[in-house]
Amino acid sequence: MLTPDELFQYNPDLTPELMEKVDEVIHSYKKKPGSLIPVLEECQRLVGYLPVELQEYISQGLNIPGSTVYGVVTFYSFFSMVPKGRHQVKVCIGTACYVRGGKAILDRVSQHYGLEVGGITKDRRFSLDAVRCLGACGLAPAVVIDGDTYGGVRPDKIVDIMERYQ
Repeated sequence: MLTPDELFQYNPDLTPELMEKVDEVIHSYKKKPGSLIPVLEECQRLVGYLPVELQEYISQGLNIPGSTVYGVVTFYSFFSMVPKGRHQVKVCIGTACYVRGGKAILDRVSQHYGLEVGGITKDRRFSLDAVRCLGACGLAPAVVIDGDTYGGVRPDKIVDIMERYQ
């Protein structure tokens, strides 16, 4: 089994201090059947995402095949294998939002922050996703930041809205 120090060599996000907390999570669920999803949820909350190295560590700690852990992580959309920003920005580009400027909003965010769709800013402040529907067509174009929904967003105002999130 990899030690927390060895994991840090492979992935600098997995610090020994953080891995102590991961060990506590694994230990608290180790003997409970059906514990994989709760362990993954708590570890993602701690680390911010579930890199392959962490998945392997969890599989060893729970004595579950790595392929099973990977299969669960890739099946459920709420798990992420890539880092997310402190603030997650979702710009709708579904039909109603697109025709009312959703793509222009996406382009403005990308240009201002140097941020690709699916990417994260260097300071990990923002991550950006383009989504097909937020269920807010009447508010088109719509943007969601950390669960806060903004409707009628204009490309020239999106940066002002995002700057409220430090």
